[in-house]
Amino acid sequence: MFNIEFWQEWWNFFNKIIVPSTFTTLKIVISTILLGGLLGFVLSILLVTFCPDGLNPKKNIYKILDFIVNTIRSFPILILIVAISPLTRKIVGTTVGERAVIFPLAIAATSFIARALEGTFKSVDPQLIEAARSFGASNLQIIFRVIVRESRAGIISVLTMATITYISGSTIAGAVGGGGIGAIALNYGYQSFNDSVLYTSILVLFIMVQLAQEIGNYLYKKNI
Repeated sequence: MFNIEFWQEWWNFFNKIIVPSTFTTLKIVISTILLGGLLGFVLSILLVTFCPDGLNPKKNIYKILDFIVNTIRSFPILILIVAISPLTRKIVGTTVGERAVIFPLAIAATSFIARALEGTFKSVDPQLIEAARSFGASNLQIIFRVIVRESRAGIISVLTMATITYISGSTIAGAVGGGGIGAIALNYGYQSFNDSVLYTSILVLFIMVQLAQEIGNYLYKKNI
């Protein structure tokens, strides 16, 4: 079974299909985390600022933002991709391919990261905030010089968790034409009854997750 011809065929497939698909997955995940991380950070700051015990409590605004985050988080990734496909088509011009997958994944990541960062920011010692306020610090200064600075390790932990989550999310996107390793595992592996392709794809995803976790652990330890 595992003769020279098998390994030659496997190597050709690996170079021509697996490697490009791996880079596609990396592109999707990195773009998702960059966009979702930026928007999620901004949204988390608004949530922390306007929450009932926040720096500038505004009950109605907080309820709206909280509802939006909870609504998006209630959708499984695959359902979200399908549900907002008309909006995706209007914004990126298509519902198939990398761009069409990055948009809904970034929306999902925004709510995921915003909620996780909100919890991280709220865990900052209130005495530090009160001390900064007693010295005349503005809300903006408190946010960036106290809350965000004290939460650096937590932010890294959240982004690491989000990266691993959306590596999985990118494979689900492969089921709706998003490309990447998920599409290879599904189309060339599972549906074609090709176990070598299926388990090679799984191995690549495993390595990606392990690398993301190791990098996250290293950065976390540097910032605690």
